[in-house]
Amino acid sequence: MLCLDWECLSHFKEFKTHIQNQICIFAQHLTKNVDLDIRVSMTILIKAAQVIDAKSTFNGTKKDILITNGKITNIGNQLTAKNATVINHNNLCVSRGWFDSSVSFGEPGLEERETLSNGLETAAKSGFTRIALNSNTHPKLDNHAIVAHVISESKKKATYLHPIGNLTQAEDSNQLAELYDLKNAGAIGFGNFKNDIKDPNLFKIALQYCQHIDGLVVAFPQNSDIARGGIINEGVLSTQLGVQGIPSLAEELQVARDLSLLEYTGGKLHIPTISTHKSIALIKEAKKKGLNVTCSVAVHNLCFTENQLSAFDTRYKVLPPLRTEKDRIALLKGVKSETIDFVTSDHCPIDVDHKKMEIDHAEHGTIGLESAFGALMNHFSLDETITLLTKGKNRFGIEDHPIEVGALAEISLFTTHKPVPFERKDIVSTSKNSAFLGYPMSGSAIGIVSKGLVSLKK
Repeated sequence: MLCLDWECLSHFKEFKTHIQNQICIFAQHLTKNVDLDIRVSMTILIKAAQVIDAKSTFNGTKKDILITNGKITNIGNQLTAKNATVINHNNLCVSRGWFDSSVSFGEPGLEERETLSNGLETAAKSGFTRIALNSNTHPKLDNHAIVAHVISESKKKATYLHPIGNLTQAEDSNQLAELYDLKNAGAIGFGNFKNDIKDPNLFKIALQYCQHIDGLVVAFPQNSDIARGGIINEGVLSTQLGVQGIPSLAEELQVARDLSLLEYTGGKLHIPTISTHKSIALIKEAKKKGLNVTCSVAVHNLCFTENQLSAFDTRYKVLPPLRTEKDRIALLKGVKSETIDFVTSDHCPIDVDHKKMEIDHAEHGTIGLESAFGALMNHFSLDETITLLTKGKNRFGIEDHPIEVGALAEISLFTTHKPVPFERKDIVSTSKNSAFLGYPMSGSAIGIVSKGLVSLKK
Protein backbone atom coordinates (compact mmCIF):
# COMPACT_ATOMS: atom_id res chain seq x y z
CA MET A 1 0.00 0.00 0.00
CA LEU A 2 1.26 3.48 -0.91
CA CYS A 3 1.35 5.81 2.10
CA LEU A 4 1.94 9.58 1.92
CA ASP A 5 2.17 11.70 5.04
CA TRP A 6 0.69 15.21 5.11
CA GLU A 7 4.10 16.89 4.85
CA CYS A 8 4.91 15.01 1.65
CA LEU A 9 1.46 15.79 0.24
CA SER A 10 1.92 19.46 1.07
CA HIS A 11 5.29 19.56 -0.75
CA PHE A 12 3.72 17.81 -3.73
CA LYS A 13 0.93 20.41 -3.92
CA GLU A 14 3.46 23.23 -3.71
CA PHE A 15 5.55 21.63 -6.46
CA LYS A 16 2.45 21.17 -8.64
CA THR A 17 1.43 24.81 -8.17
CA HIS A 18 4.97 25.93 -9.00
CA ILE A 19 4.98 23.91 -12.24
CA GLN A 20 1.55 25.29 -13.23
CA ASN A 21 2.72 28.84 -12.63
CA GLN A 22 5.89 28.31 -14.67
CA ILE A 23 3.83 26.92 -17.56
CA CYS A 24 1.57 30.01 -17.45
CA ILE A 25 4.60 32.31 -17.41
CA PHE A 26 6.18 30.45 -20.36
CA ALA A 27 2.89 30.63 -22.27
CA GLN A 28 2.75 34.38 -21.63
CA HIS A 29 6.20 34.85 -23.14
CA LEU A 30 5.25 32.84 -26.22
CA THR A 31 2.03 34.81 -26.65
CA LYS A 32 3.86 38.07 -26.17
CA ASN A 33 6.37 37.27 -28.90
CA VAL A 34 3.66 36.21 -31.33
CA ASP A 35 1.50 39.22 -30.60
CA LEU A 36 4.39 41.63 -31.06
CA ASP A 37 4.48 40.81 -34.76
CA ILE A 38 0.74 41.43 -35.00
CA ARG A 39 0.95 44.78 -33.22
CA VAL A 40 3.77 46.31 -35.24
CA SER A 41 2.61 45.25 -38.69
CA MET A 42 0.37 48.27 -39.26
CA THR A 43 0.93 51.84 -40.42
CA ILE A 44 -1.76 54.18 -39.18
CA LEU A 45 -2.49 57.77 -40.17
CA ILE A 46 -4.81 59.91 -38.07
CA LYS A 47 -5.98 62.94 -40.06
CA ALA A 48 -6.81 66.46 -38.83
CA ALA A 49 -7.23 65.64 -35.16
CA GLN A 50 -7.45 68.21 -32.37
CA VAL A 51 -4.80 67.25 -29.81
CA ILE A 52 -6.03 67.43 -26.20
CA ASP A 53 -2.97 66.54 -24.15
CA ALA A 54 -1.52 68.89 -21.54
CA LYS A 55 1.79 66.97 -21.66
CA SER A 56 2.18 67.39 -25.43
CA THR A 57 3.86 70.28 -27.25
CA PHE A 58 1.02 69.94 -29.78
CA ASN A 59 -1.75 70.49 -27.20
CA GLY A 60 -4.62 72.53 -28.65
CA THR A 61 -3.51 72.18 -32.27
CA LYS A 62 -5.05 70.27 -35.16
CA LYS A 63 -2.53 67.80 -36.60
CA ASP A 64 -2.05 64.64 -38.62
CA ILE A 65 -0.39 61.84 -36.65
CA LEU A 66 1.59 59.07 -38.35
CA ILE A 67 2.09 55.82 -36.45
CA THR A 68 4.55 53.18 -37.63
CA ASN A 69 5.46 49.96 -35.82
CA GLY A 70 3.42 51.04 -32.81
CA LYS A 71 5.21 54.38 -32.37
CA ILE A 72 4.40 57.96 -33.34
CA THR A 73 6.85 58.73 -36.15
CA ASN A 74 5.55 62.09 -37.37
CA ILE A 75 3.14 64.83 -36.33
CA GLY A 76 2.38 67.57 -38.82
CA ASN A 77 0.07 68.84 -41.53
CA GLN A 78 -1.05 67.15 -44.74
CA LEU A 79 0.88 63.97 -43.98
CA THR A 80 0.65 60.97 -46.32
CA ALA A 81 1.73 57.36 -46.08
CA LYS A 82 1.54 54.36 -48.39
CA ASN A 83 -0.64 51.40 -47.39
CA ALA A 84 -1.70 53.14 -44.19
CA THR A 85 -4.93 52.65 -42.29
CA VAL A 86 -6.39 56.16 -42.37
CA ILE A 87 -8.60 57.47 -39.57
CA ASN A 88 -10.61 60.48 -40.69
CA HIS A 89 -13.62 61.70 -38.71
CA ASN A 90 -15.55 64.96 -38.45
CA ASN A 91 -14.55 66.98 -35.39
CA LEU A 92 -11.98 64.35 -34.43
CA CYS A 93 -10.10 64.81 -31.15
CA VAL A 94 -7.29 62.73 -29.67
CA SER A 95 -5.66 62.43 -26.26
CA ARG A 96 -3.34 60.18 -24.31
CA GLY A 97 -4.98 56.83 -23.69
CA TRP A 98 -7.74 56.69 -21.07
CA PHE A 99 -7.58 54.41 -18.05
CA ASP A 100 -10.45 52.99 -15.99
CA SER A 101 -9.47 51.87 -12.48
CA SER A 102 -12.53 49.70 -11.75
CA VAL A 103 -13.89 47.42 -14.46
CA SER A 104 -15.68 44.08 -14.11
CA PHE A 105 -16.42 41.58 -16.85
CA GLY A 106 -17.22 38.07 -15.65
CA GLU A 107 -14.81 35.67 -17.27
CA PRO A 108 -13.57 33.38 -15.89
CA GLY A 109 -16.65 31.76 -14.42
CA LEU A 110 -19.37 34.31 -15.20
CA GLU A 111 -19.12 34.52 -18.99
CA GLU A 112 -22.88 35.06 -19.33
CA ARG A 113 -22.27 38.59 -18.04
CA GLU A 114 -19.31 39.50 -20.24
CA THR A 115 -16.41 37.60 -21.75
CA LEU A 116 -12.89 39.01 -21.62
CA SER A 117 -12.89 39.30 -25.41
CA ASN A 118 -16.12 41.29 -25.68
CA GLY A 119 -15.35 43.28 -22.54
CA LEU A 120 -12.01 44.46 -23.92
CA GLU A 121 -13.69 45.25 -27.23
CA THR A 122 -16.23 47.33 -25.29
CA ALA A 123 -13.43 49.17 -23.48
CA ALA A 124 -11.59 49.90 -26.73
CA LYS A 125 -14.64 51.23 -28.54
CA SER A 126 -15.38 53.34 -25.46
CA GLY A 127 -11.99 55.04 -25.71
CA PHE A 128 -10.06 53.16 -23.02
CA THR A 129 -6.57 51.92 -23.82
CA ARG A 130 -6.12 50.41 -20.33
CA ILE A 131 -8.44 48.99 -17.70
CA ALA A 132 -7.98 47.55 -14.22
CA LEU A 133 -9.91 44.29 -13.96
CA ASN A 134 -11.71 43.61 -10.69
CA SER A 135 -11.63 40.25 -8.98
CA ASN A 136 -15.35 39.57 -9.27
CA THR A 137 -14.67 36.34 -11.13
CA HIS A 138 -15.22 32.72 -10.20
CA PRO A 139 -12.64 31.63 -9.20
CA LYS A 140 -11.20 34.85 -7.81
CA LEU A 141 -7.97 36.38 -9.10
CA ASP A 142 -6.10 35.02 -6.10
CA ASN A 143 -3.17 33.08 -7.57
CA HIS A 144 -0.38 33.51 -10.10
CA ALA A 145 -1.86 31.16 -12.68
CA ILE A 146 -5.25 32.84 -13.02
CA VAL A 147 -3.79 36.37 -13.07
CA ALA A 148 -1.35 35.28 -15.79
CA HIS A 149 -4.26 33.67 -17.66
CA VAL A 150 -6.45 36.78 -17.89
CA ILE A 151 -3.46 38.85 -18.99
CA SER A 152 -2.56 36.34 -21.71
CA GLU A 153 -6.17 36.31 -22.92
CA SER A 154 -5.94 40.09 -23.50
CA LYS A 155 -2.70 40.08 -25.51
CA LYS A 156 -4.27 40.31 -28.94
CA LYS A 157 -6.69 43.06 -27.95
CA ALA A 158 -5.96 46.77 -28.36
CA THR A 159 -6.81 47.53 -24.73
CA TYR A 160 -4.31 46.57 -22.02
CA LEU A 161 -5.74 44.59 -19.10
CA HIS A 162 -4.28 45.07 -15.60
CA PRO A 163 -5.70 42.72 -12.96
CA ILE A 164 -6.39 43.74 -9.37
CA GLY A 165 -5.52 40.62 -7.41
CA ASN A 166 -7.77 39.39 -4.62
CA LEU A 167 -6.36 40.54 -1.29
CA THR A 168 -7.38 37.32 0.44
CA GLN A 169 -7.43 33.69 -0.61
CA ALA A 170 -10.68 33.06 -2.48
CA GLU A 171 -13.66 34.06 -0.35
CA ASP A 172 -11.69 33.52 2.85
CA SER A 173 -11.15 36.92 4.47
CA ASN A 174 -8.94 35.42 7.21
CA GLN A 175 -5.82 34.71 5.15
CA LEU A 176 -3.95 36.91 2.72
CA ALA A 177 -3.37 35.70 -0.82
CA GLU A 178 0.20 35.26 -2.08
CA LEU A 179 0.49 38.98 -2.83
CA TYR A 180 4.10 38.97 -4.00
CA ASP A 181 3.34 36.11 -6.38
CA LEU A 182 0.30 37.99 -7.68
CA LYS A 183 2.38 41.09 -8.32
CA ASN A 184 4.97 39.08 -10.21
CA ALA A 185 2.13 37.70 -12.34
CA GLY A 186 1.04 41.24 -13.25
CA ALA A 187 -1.42 42.40 -10.57
CA ILE A 188 -1.34 46.19 -10.06
CA GLY A 189 -3.15 46.25 -6.72
CA PHE A 190 -4.87 44.04 -4.18
CA GLY A 191 -8.47 44.26 -3.03
CA ASN A 192 -11.66 42.26 -2.54
CA PHE A 193 -14.13 43.70 -5.03
CA LYS A 194 -17.23 45.18 -3.31
CA ASN A 195 -16.29 43.41 -0.05
CA ASP A 196 -14.73 44.83 3.08
CA ILE A 197 -11.94 43.22 5.08
CA LYS A 198 -13.71 42.69 8.39
CA ASP A 199 -10.65 41.77 10.43
CA PRO A 200 -8.78 45.02 11.19
CA ASN A 201 -5.62 43.11 12.11
CA LEU A 202 -5.60 41.37 8.74
CA PHE A 203 -6.01 44.75 7.03
CA LYS A 204 -3.15 46.13 9.12
CA ILE A 205 -0.90 43.25 8.12
CA ALA A 206 -1.81 43.77 4.44
CA LEU A 207 -0.80 47.44 4.61
CA GLN A 208 2.46 46.53 6.35
CA TYR A 209 3.33 43.67 4.00
CA CYS A 210 2.57 45.64 0.84
CA GLN A 211 5.18 48.23 1.79
CA HIS A 212 7.86 45.58 1.19
CA ILE A 213 6.63 44.83 -2.32
CA ASP A 214 5.55 48.38 -3.26
CA GLY A 215 1.96 47.16 -3.40
CA LEU A 216 -1.24 49.19 -3.45
CA VAL A 217 -4.12 48.10 -1.19
CA VAL A 218 -7.58 48.76 -2.65
CA ALA A 219 -10.19 48.94 0.14
CA PHE A 220 -13.89 48.95 -0.68
CA PRO A 221 -15.58 51.56 1.56
CA GLN A 222 -18.46 49.71 3.16
CA ASN A 223 -18.98 47.96 6.49
CA SER A 224 -20.88 44.88 5.41
CA ASP A 225 -22.36 44.26 8.86
CA ILE A 226 -24.06 47.65 8.92
CA ALA A 227 -25.04 47.52 5.24
CA ARG A 228 -26.30 43.93 5.43
CA GLY A 229 -29.50 43.42 3.46
CA GLY A 230 -29.51 47.02 2.22
CA ILE A 231 -31.02 47.77 -1.18
CA ILE A 232 -30.73 51.54 -1.69
CA ASN A 233 -29.56 54.56 0.29
CA GLU A 234 -31.09 54.70 3.76
CA GLY A 235 -33.30 57.77 4.07
CA VAL A 236 -36.73 59.15 3.38
CA LEU A 237 -37.07 57.36 0.05
CA SER A 238 -36.15 53.92 1.41
CA THR A 239 -38.75 54.42 4.14
CA GLN A 240 -41.41 55.48 1.64
CA LEU A 241 -40.66 52.51 -0.62
CA GLY A 242 -40.52 50.09 2.27
CA VAL A 243 -37.09 48.69 1.38
CA GLN A 244 -34.11 48.25 3.61
CA GLY A 245 -31.51 50.99 3.25
CA ILE A 246 -27.72 51.20 3.29
CA PRO A 247 -26.81 54.04 5.65
CA SER A 248 -24.03 56.49 4.86
CA LEU A 249 -22.57 55.39 8.17
CA ALA A 250 -21.69 52.02 6.66
CA GLU A 251 -19.28 53.78 4.31
CA GLU A 252 -17.97 56.43 6.66
CA LEU A 253 -17.12 54.02 9.48
CA GLN A 254 -15.16 51.84 7.08
CA VAL A 255 -13.30 54.80 5.59
CA ALA A 256 -12.46 56.10 9.07
CA ARG A 257 -11.19 52.69 10.19
CA ASP A 258 -9.06 52.12 7.12
CA LEU A 259 -7.54 55.59 7.30
CA SER A 260 -6.73 55.11 10.99
CA LEU A 261 -4.92 51.87 10.18
CA LEU A 262 -3.09 53.55 7.30
CA GLU A 263 -1.92 56.29 9.66
CA TYR A 264 -0.63 53.62 12.04
CA THR A 265 1.11 51.41 9.49
CA GLY A 266 2.05 53.61 6.56
CA GLY A 267 1.79 52.18 3.07
CA LYS A 268 -0.34 53.00 0.04
CA LEU A 269 -4.13 52.91 0.06
CA HIS A 270 -6.73 53.50 -2.64
CA ILE A 271 -10.41 53.83 -1.70
CA PRO A 272 -12.60 53.24 -4.76
CA THR A 273 -16.07 54.61 -5.46
CA ILE A 274 -16.79 56.78 -2.42
CA SER A 275 -20.34 58.14 -2.29
CA THR A 276 -20.94 60.44 0.72
CA HIS A 277 -19.93 63.97 1.64
CA LYS A 278 -18.50 62.84 4.99
CA SER A 279 -16.19 60.37 3.24
CA ILE A 280 -14.77 63.27 1.26
CA ALA A 281 -14.11 65.19 4.47
CA LEU A 282 -12.37 62.19 6.06
CA ILE A 283 -10.11 61.69 3.07
CA LYS A 284 -9.34 65.39 2.80
CA GLU A 285 -8.20 65.41 6.44
CA ALA A 286 -6.09 62.29 5.87
CA LYS A 287 -4.32 63.93 2.94
CA LYS A 288 -3.57 66.98 5.08
CA LYS A 289 -1.83 64.62 7.50
CA GLY A 290 0.34 63.39 4.66
CA LEU A 291 -1.16 59.92 4.37
CA ASN A 292 -0.56 58.13 1.08
CA VAL A 293 -4.21 57.73 0.10
CA THR A 294 -6.21 58.27 -3.07
CA CYS A 295 -9.88 57.79 -3.86
CA SER A 296 -12.20 57.63 -6.83
CA VAL A 297 -15.87 58.12 -7.56
CA ALA A 298 -18.12 56.26 -10.00
CA VAL A 299 -19.51 58.36 -12.84
CA HIS A 300 -23.09 57.35 -12.00
CA ASN A 301 -22.74 58.73 -8.46
CA LEU A 302 -21.82 62.09 -10.03
CA CYS A 303 -24.86 62.05 -12.30
CA PHE A 304 -27.73 60.45 -10.36
CA THR A 305 -29.35 60.42 -6.92
CA GLU A 306 -31.48 57.95 -5.00
CA ASN A 307 -34.60 59.50 -6.55
CA GLN A 308 -33.92 57.46 -9.71
CA LEU A 309 -35.10 54.43 -7.73
CA SER A 310 -38.54 55.81 -6.90
CA ALA A 311 -40.02 53.58 -9.62
CA PHE A 312 -38.00 50.51 -8.52
CA ASP A 313 -35.86 50.63 -11.68
CA THR A 314 -33.13 48.09 -10.96
CA ARG A 315 -30.73 49.68 -13.47
CA TYR A 316 -30.03 52.20 -10.71
CA LYS A 317 -29.35 49.61 -8.04
CA VAL A 318 -25.62 50.03 -7.60
CA LEU A 319 -23.02 49.65 -4.88
CA PRO A 320 -22.27 51.98 -3.18
CA PRO A 321 -25.85 53.15 -3.65
CA LEU A 322 -26.89 56.39 -5.26
CA ARG A 323 -27.09 58.93 -2.45
CA THR A 324 -28.76 62.32 -1.89
CA GLU A 325 -28.43 65.48 -3.96
CA LYS A 326 -26.26 66.92 -1.17
CA ASP A 327 -23.87 64.02 -1.58
CA ARG A 328 -23.87 64.28 -5.37
CA ILE A 329 -22.98 67.98 -5.29
CA ALA A 330 -20.28 67.32 -2.70
CA LEU A 331 -18.80 64.61 -4.95
CA LEU A 332 -18.66 66.99 -7.91
CA LYS A 333 -16.94 69.60 -5.75
CA GLY A 334 -14.58 66.95 -4.42
CA VAL A 335 -13.52 66.09 -7.96
CA LYS A 336 -12.98 69.74 -8.90
CA SER A 337 -10.93 70.37 -5.74
CA GLU A 338 -8.92 67.16 -6.42
CA THR A 339 -9.77 65.67 -3.04
CA ILE A 340 -11.26 62.94 -5.21
CA ASP A 341 -8.34 61.93 -7.39
CA PHE A 342 -10.02 60.39 -10.42
CA VAL A 343 -13.23 58.83 -11.72
CA THR A 344 -14.23 55.35 -12.83
CA SER A 345 -17.08 53.92 -14.85
CA ASP A 346 -17.27 51.08 -12.28
CA HIS A 347 -18.44 49.03 -15.25
CA CYS A 348 -20.32 46.00 -13.91
CA PRO A 349 -22.29 43.93 -16.45
CA ILE A 350 -25.12 41.82 -15.03
CA ASP A 351 -27.07 39.34 -17.14
CA VAL A 352 -30.79 39.97 -17.55
CA ASP A 353 -31.78 37.01 -15.35
CA HIS A 354 -30.08 38.64 -12.37
CA LYS A 355 -30.90 42.29 -13.11
CA LYS A 356 -34.38 42.62 -14.58
CA MET A 357 -36.29 41.34 -11.56
CA GLU A 358 -37.67 42.47 -8.20
CA ILE A 359 -35.42 45.13 -6.69
CA ASP A 360 -34.88 43.09 -3.52
CA HIS A 361 -33.30 40.26 -5.51
CA ALA A 362 -31.62 42.11 -8.40
CA GLU A 363 -27.82 42.27 -8.42
CA HIS A 364 -26.05 45.58 -7.83
CA GLY A 365 -24.28 47.17 -10.77
CA THR A 366 -24.47 49.12 -14.02
CA ILE A 367 -22.36 49.06 -17.15
CA GLY A 368 -20.57 52.34 -17.75
CA LEU A 369 -17.62 52.15 -20.14
CA GLU A 370 -19.63 53.26 -23.18
CA SER A 371 -21.20 56.25 -21.40
CA ALA A 372 -18.34 57.49 -19.19
CA PHE A 373 -16.88 60.15 -21.48
CA GLY A 374 -20.17 61.61 -22.72
CA ALA A 375 -21.63 61.74 -19.20
CA LEU A 376 -18.58 63.48 -17.72
CA MET A 377 -18.71 66.09 -20.46
CA ASN A 378 -22.03 67.29 -18.98
CA HIS A 379 -20.25 68.29 -15.77
CA PHE A 380 -16.66 69.13 -16.67
CA SER A 381 -14.75 70.92 -19.40
CA LEU A 382 -13.05 68.88 -22.11
CA ASP A 383 -9.61 69.38 -20.56
CA GLU A 384 -10.93 68.41 -17.11
CA THR A 385 -12.64 65.32 -18.48
CA ILE A 386 -9.49 64.09 -20.23
CA THR A 387 -7.46 64.68 -17.06
CA LEU A 388 -9.94 62.65 -15.01
CA LEU A 389 -9.79 59.79 -17.50
CA THR A 390 -5.99 59.63 -17.61
CA LYS A 391 -4.56 60.64 -14.22
CA GLY A 392 -5.29 57.32 -12.45
CA LYS A 393 -2.48 55.60 -14.33
CA ASN A 394 0.22 57.09 -12.14
CA ARG A 395 -1.41 55.77 -8.95
CA PHE A 396 -1.39 52.21 -10.26
CA GLY A 397 2.14 52.40 -11.64
CA ILE A 398 1.03 52.30 -15.27
CA GLU A 399 3.12 53.96 -17.96
CA ASP A 400 1.69 57.05 -19.61
CA HIS A 401 2.61 58.08 -23.16
CA PRO A 402 2.10 61.68 -24.36
CA ILE A 403 1.32 62.50 -27.96
CA GLU A 404 4.88 63.22 -29.10
CA VAL A 405 7.11 61.98 -31.89
CA GLY A 406 9.00 58.91 -30.69
CA ALA A 407 6.44 57.96 -28.03
CA LEU A 408 4.49 54.73 -28.06
CA ALA A 409 1.14 55.33 -29.74
CA GLU A 410 -1.53 54.84 -27.09
CA ILE A 411 -4.26 57.20 -28.20
CA SER A 412 -7.95 57.68 -27.42
CA LEU A 413 -10.18 58.98 -30.23
CA PHE A 414 -13.36 60.95 -29.52
CA THR A 415 -15.58 63.80 -30.55
CA THR A 416 -17.68 66.42 -28.79
CA HIS A 417 -21.19 67.52 -29.72
CA LYS A 418 -24.43 68.92 -28.39
CA PRO A 419 -26.15 66.68 -25.83
CA VAL A 420 -27.91 63.66 -27.35
CA PRO A 421 -29.59 60.83 -25.41
CA PHE A 422 -27.62 57.64 -24.80
CA GLU A 423 -29.44 54.79 -26.54
CA ARG A 424 -29.41 51.00 -26.48
CA LYS A 425 -27.66 50.97 -29.87
CA ASP A 426 -24.72 52.72 -28.22
CA ILE A 427 -24.12 49.74 -25.92
CA VAL A 428 -21.31 47.39 -26.95
CA SER A 429 -21.38 45.28 -23.79
CA THR A 430 -23.13 41.90 -23.85
CA SER A 431 -25.17 42.97 -20.83
CA LYS A 432 -27.48 45.94 -21.31
CA ASN A 433 -27.92 47.06 -17.69
CA SER A 434 -27.06 50.71 -18.26
CA ALA A 435 -28.25 53.37 -15.85
CA PHE A 436 -27.49 55.96 -18.55
CA LEU A 437 -30.15 55.01 -21.13
CA GLY A 438 -31.86 58.28 -22.07
CA TYR A 439 -29.20 60.36 -20.31
CA PRO A 440 -27.77 63.23 -22.44
CA MET A 441 -24.24 62.67 -23.74
CA SER A 442 -22.15 65.72 -24.67
CA GLY A 443 -19.50 63.73 -26.47
CA SER A 444 -18.75 60.28 -27.86
CA ALA A 445 -15.77 57.97 -27.86
CA ILE A 446 -14.79 56.76 -31.32
CA GLY A 447 -12.17 54.17 -30.41
CA ILE A 448 -8.46 53.79 -29.77
CA VAL A 449 -5.07 53.23 -31.35
CA SER A 450 -2.91 51.04 -29.13
CA LYS A 451 -0.38 48.19 -29.50
CA GLY A 452 -0.24 49.06 -33.20
CA LEU A 453 -3.90 48.12 -33.51
CA VAL A 454 -6.98 50.15 -34.36
CA SER A 455 -10.33 49.55 -32.69
CA LEU A 456 -13.17 51.82 -33.79
CA LYS A 457 -16.93 51.95 -33.43
CA LYS A 458 -18.77 50.98 -36.58
